[in-house]
This record gives sequence, C-alpha cells and structure tokens, in this order.
Amino acid sequence: MDNLIKKRTKRGFIILLALVAAAALALRFYLKPYAPEGRAETALVSGGGILVERNANWISFEPSAKGGTGIIFYPGGLVEAEAYAPLARRLASAGHSVYIARMPLNLAVTRSDAAEDIIRVHPKLSFVLGGHSMGGVMASRFAARHPDKLTGVFFLASYPDEKGSLKASTLAALSVLGTEDKVLDRKKYREGRAYLPDNTVYYSLEGGNHAQFGSYGPQKGDGKATISEERQQAETVRALLDWMNNLR
Repeated sequence: MDNLIKKRTKRGFIILLALVAAAALALRFYLKPYAPEGRAETALVSGGGILVERNANWISFEPSAKGGTGIIFYPGGLVEAEAYAPLARRLASAGHSVYIARMPLNLAVTRSDAAEDIIRVHPKLSFVLGGHSMGGVMASRFAARHPDKLTGVFFLASYPDEKGSLKASTLAALSVLGTEDKVLDRKKYREGRAYLPDNTVYYSLEGGNHAQFGSYGPQKGDGKATISEERQQAETVRALLDWMNNLR
C-alpha cells in the first residue's frame, strides 16, 4: 500500500511539473515582444547632433540644440522600447528631448507612472506625454492623476479610458490614427473620445496602419499600409510638431 501511495505521489508530482513547464512556455510565447528592426537599430546610434543614451528605465535622445518641450513616450503593448527610436530621433532633430520609457514585460500597464522619474530627473523641462496603443491608454492615466506635471497628452492609435479621463482637464490633446489600422478596437476608440478634452486635435493618417508608428515589422491582425513606414512616421512627427508649436 505504501509503495502504491508513493508511486501515485511521484506520478502526480511529475504531472504537476509538466503542467507548470507547459504554462511557463505558453506564457513566454504569449509575452514574446516585437523587437526593433534595422531602421530602429541605426537610429539608436549617437551622431548628427543627437546623443542617445540607455539606462534601465528609459532611452533618451538629447539634441545638441535644444529649443522645445520635452517628450515622454510609452511603447505599445509587447513592443520593445527601442522599436520607437526612429520616431524619437526625428523629434529630437527638431530640438526636443525625447525619452522612451522602458516597461516591465514590455507592457505599459505594469508601470503607468514611468513618467514620474523622467520628470523628476529633468526639472527644467516642461513635458508632453503620450504613447502608442496600450502606451497611450496608460499615459492618459498618468496625466489624469498628474495634470500639473504636463502641458499635453498625445495618442498614436490609442485613446484614454475612464480611469484616464481628461475631459475636465485643461491639458491639450492630440489623437493620430491611421486609416488602415485593423488592430485598434474602434468601439473603444469611439468611447474614448468622450474622455478627451474639447480642444483635442484629431489627425487622420491616410494609408497608415497600427504597427508603422514603430519599427518592429508587421503586427498580427493589422491592416496593410499603403504608405511606407518612414512616411507614416514623418507625417506623425509633423502632426506632433504642429500641435506642440500651438502649446506655446
């Protein structure tokens, strides 16, 4: 009888280990991030008047000739921070210090207050905060809690939710959305407009999709863009710069 109990216990333990291993593999597969592609890797190299530095919490793009508002950026869900380097570098070339926040597990929901440390370390800068997809949702939650620390909030293929409502805020807001975006939940996007301030600027990016705000390749379920990644980011930067110029 004792031997039978021992055999069953051992078998149960082996089955439990197998289940734990399978769950770990499934979680690892599910949380596999979108990695930066070639353009992003090139944009991460200092030069041309832009100093790029990386630490555990953010990637900074510091222009040698500064003359504008600082920009804090929250990445989209499961997208590595480095993938937004080309977008950040374009903005830095226009004189803006840009900081891409790193997120645990590459999910902004795990660290929605990431902007706090960046703002604290750069007390002489005024800031706008925004993000791509999930990053924008989490950026709005930080902005709703700390409106006094920002001058504006921007959303790339994103929207605020009820916890990040900016409806009663005096903050400026910008929403940029590609016409070929098939990843964004349009119902939630429409609902999210109710949480944006009346002064929100909406920019429709003709031919743009969800993934091309970053440089990480195609995204599952996305629409096919009819413009290049480079053009989509150039138009996004133009919309951001025009919007920020009106904040002054």
